[in-house]
Amino acid sequence: MLSPYRVLDLTTERGLLCGQILADLGADVIKVEPPGGSPARRLGPFVGDEPHLERSLVWWAYNRNKRGITLDLEHVEGRALLRRLAARADFLIESDAPGTLAARGLGPADLAAVNPRLIYVSISPFGQTGPKAGYAASDLTVMAASGPLFMTGDADRPPLRVSVPQAFLHASAEAAAAALIALHERHRSGLGQHVDVSAQQAVALATQSGSLAAAVGWLETDRVAGGAAIGPLALRFVFPASDGHVSITLVFGASIGRFTRRLMEWVHEDGGCDAATRDKDWDHYFELLLSGQEPFAELDRVKQVVADFTSTRTKADLLTTALARGLLIAPVATVAEVVESEQLAARGYWQLIEHPELERTFRYPGPFARPSATPLTYRHRPPLVGEHNREIYVGDLGLGDKELAALRTKGVV
Repeated sequence: MLSPYRVLDLTTERGLLCGQILADLGADVIKVEPPGGSPARRLGPFVGDEPHLERSLVWWAYNRNKRGITLDLEHVEGRALLRRLAARADFLIESDAPGTLAARGLGPADLAAVNPRLIYVSISPFGQTGPKAGYAASDLTVMAASGPLFMTGDADRPPLRVSVPQAFLHASAEAAAAALIALHERHRSGLGQHVDVSAQQAVALATQSGSLAAAVGWLETDRVAGGAAIGPLALRFVFPASDGHVSITLVFGASIGRFTRRLMEWVHEDGGCDAATRDKDWDHYFELLLSGQEPFAELDRVKQVVADFTSTRTKADLLTTALARGLLIAPVATVAEVVESEQLAARGYWQLIEHPELERTFRYPGPFARPSATPLTYRHRPPLVGEHNREIYVGDLGLGDKELAALRTKGVV
């Protein structure tokens, strides 16, 4: 779909997903790394627990379908080469601190003078402007500044960050979408533009209605591990199984109360609760709690009844009965169970990619979407350090082999 377009990906680990999304859509993405490799290559885990530039699973996860070159932008000749590359590109993605590339003469205005059609995408913690634009930040601090961190963790303890970094994945996905919107606009105007993506703003969208509730003074969502707290209501959605956990939508109301009723009928049949618990008015249970007709302690007792019931059964048994009875129960899958998922296997999700340095083939997560007429394909494994230097510098820019060798000797590439 994007095969006519070229992308220069200058990002660190904070923006790699943006380039990979565009690459999966067919764009020719050139990953530009400093000589010696990107810092992202030094992030673990590593294959075989052996730290190595070509063994980082973080690097492998976000760089498929890209070609790779090395280029030292601290060197005047390196900056000149980037300008030549930018003159031929449609997009440039970067995730440096605001002003870093502009200080080298490689900012949006500088490269627009070289290529007015270039779409220049900047991914940063807080955006290119504002009092926090120059702040250093990590995934933790961006999540803290955005809202979701406050809602994650146990109610009686400090907030917790989601274990897998999320902030810059949100920002990268938003940046890819924004880049394509800018491309659409370029068809009308013929001009590129600067796309300024703030990770804080991208992650703030993940509060769902929380930010709106705070703005209008309504009940805010608080953190409850495995559930949600809305005002005085503490809901629980994750329950123990004998071999892990399951998610149960244990909520109430006219549209969903019948599912809770069916669950409690099963619990009662098994001897897990009395008839009075089974026969509560689940359609109007919220109103009973909020009016005080039903004490909140009784809701806590019901949640424990359900937990005691599910803890004696396996995830598979709970799912089988849920399908038969029409219950809202789903297993909480481990990563290993996702890898072995029958559903993903049936859709041909996993893709085999060979890594020549290790002389092994690995299963990769498949495309994020399945367009019927233009399926997404994996054209390239993640590049080795400087793997396509000759292909790009000699084949595309027309440098001679001796010229490339001289640049290598000087540490420019």
